[in-house]
Amino acid sequence: MKIQNQIRQSAYKADGFIKKYQKLIKDTVIPYQYSVLNDKARGAEKSHVVKNFENAARALNGEEAGDGFYGQVFQDSDAAKWIEAAAYSLVNFPDKKLEKLCDGLIDKIVAAQEKDGYLDTYFTIKDRDKRWTNLLEAHELYCAGHMMEAACAYYEATGKNKLLKSMLINAEHIYKVFITDGHEGFPGHPEIELALLKMYRLTGNKHCFELAEHFINKRGTDPDYYKKETQNRSWTVWGNNANDNDYQQSGVPVRDMTDAVGHAVRAVYLFTAMADLSSQTNDKKLFDACKRLWESITEKRMYITGGIGSTVHGEAFSVDYDLPGDTAYAETCASVGLMFFASRMLEYEIDSKYADVMEQAFYNTVLAGIQLDGKRFFYVNPLEVVPGISGVASAYRHALTQRPGWYACACCPPNAARLISSFGKYAYGENDDTAFCHMFASGEVNFKNGVSLVCKTDYPYGFTVQYEVKKGGALSIRIPGWSKSFGLSINEKNTYVKKQNGYVFLNVNDGDCVTLSLDLEPRFVWASSRVARLTGKVCLLRGPLVYCFEGVDNGGDVLSLALKRGGEVKAFKSDDEILKDTVKLSVKAVRRKTADSLYSDTPPNETDTFAIAVPYYTWGNRGENQMRVWLDDI
Repeated sequence: MKIQNQIRQSAYKADGFIKKYQKLIKDTVIPYQYSVLNDKARGAEKSHVVKNFENAARALNGEEAGDGFYGQVFQDSDAAKWIEAAAYSLVNFPDKKLEKLCDGLIDKIVAAQEKDGYLDTYFTIKDRDKRWTNLLEAHELYCAGHMMEAACAYYEATGKNKLLKSMLINAEHIYKVFITDGHEGFPGHPEIELALLKMYRLTGNKHCFELAEHFINKRGTDPDYYKKETQNRSWTVWGNNANDNDYQQSGVPVRDMTDAVGHAVRAVYLFTAMADLSSQTNDKKLFDACKRLWESITEKRMYITGGIGSTVHGEAFSVDYDLPGDTAYAETCASVGLMFFASRMLEYEIDSKYADVMEQAFYNTVLAGIQLDGKRFFYVNPLEVVPGISGVASAYRHALTQRPGWYACACCPPNAARLISSFGKYAYGENDDTAFCHMFASGEVNFKNGVSLVCKTDYPYGFTVQYEVKKGGALSIRIPGWSKSFGLSINEKNTYVKKQNGYVFLNVNDGDCVTLSLDLEPRFVWASSRVARLTGKVCLLRGPLVYCFEGVDNGGDVLSLALKRGGEVKAFKSDDEILKDTVKLSVKAVRRKTADSLYSDTPPNETDTFAIAVPYYTWGNRGENQMRVWLDDI
């Protein structure tokens, strides 16, 4: 079944849990990130993003380029993601002041665009003669892709097309280089492929579609391309290994791919575009490759939190079942990208397994990437931390116990911001005759096909979802895979509807009230015995939320705790001021007291106790302390 999961963001007006987060993005995250882009945030890593655009414009005018270029080679993308997040926020919360800030930044971006349409401050300021000679490392196409996404979002939000026109000119420049003039390369970091398809859907520009298709089809057809490119230049950005085809997903043509390998963010951005293209063209072979890659990730290489990319070495996928919790990388951006991939898979095939993972990634890893006050951010999302080891010992240096304020490589904070602000695009979808509810989110949604409804729910802490139908039609609602049972009623009359691929399909009339009741009981989850690091361990979930144990709730020590198998689990509202509006879990456990010596032949002294768990996304908000998702199972 082919659907278009592209309802405009204006169709969804959030309420409840999602609105709270979208308001946090508007009130705190977007203003803070803007101050970072302008180097005005105290204690944050220097960004220089705005200055880079100003300096590039000076260089184009024949002037001295101020203090030059500063930052990562992909620094421009931080501005693009900020504009995109701001655009979605403007739809949610109209704000003339924010719109004016966006317009001002867009003016500076467009002023930095070269006459032939090229746009990249790194090369305009530093090395204009080296354009398009280092696709492996230089991220020109990556930056262009993010700016295209921003242009689409801002036009849809405001009707203003200055940035969109600029990026159409940029797309024509790239088309000339890679199609007309026959440049052999393809993106080192996939991103522009999915962005070009967005541009095509919005504008109908066929060159955007052809260019996206070209980059996808070209990838992997010459496994030695990056090696030859490296030999033809005498410079490098950071010395990427041109022979590591797994890392850059360039060893085989995309339709022959079988396993998710390499840099996790690059992978899921590429897979998103592949799934999108297969939906647009009904390319079954391409979609079959996407299904293999989806299964590789979700059945063998994904954390219980929806985190992906288990190793710090290359921010990459490792091998099947290598999912250590204490050294997990699980970059926030990778889970954002996994949600992108899932949403595009749903365009081709309605199956709840895609929305299940989309939800899993969102409520756990993506939300964990932002502190509850919106002022600090995780790049890496481990499933276990121990102060004094995590963030300190060489093998654990990336696994921090507290969220930093910003990063020199600052891809994750604006990525999470744009995802949360556009949540409606993932929660709801439609085709010509059916409205789909993929995730549960309070608020009002008006579908293009005419269906209109109001959703009321306390999800993810309440498990009753009510849809008040303002305008009827065909409605399909996902039944989560985690819910062992469910109840469905229409106008308070119990209704039995058989699930189809995890969805129920209903015909509803104006004024109907549809109520879905899901399983509210906490549950124990065990990993496959093939995951060596999790043998003999168990974790707790309730609804879509993974729970973890922090020292602050458990006498400072979670390392000595083990959970009693089948022990009673009680859910209760938190009275903690920082974790207000959340639900904690209390579970029967055993605390093992060992001898003080490093090793002892005396068995541990075991004492019955209760362990307290909190939602994983909330961890690290109450000071530095131990945290574990998986505990021993006894």
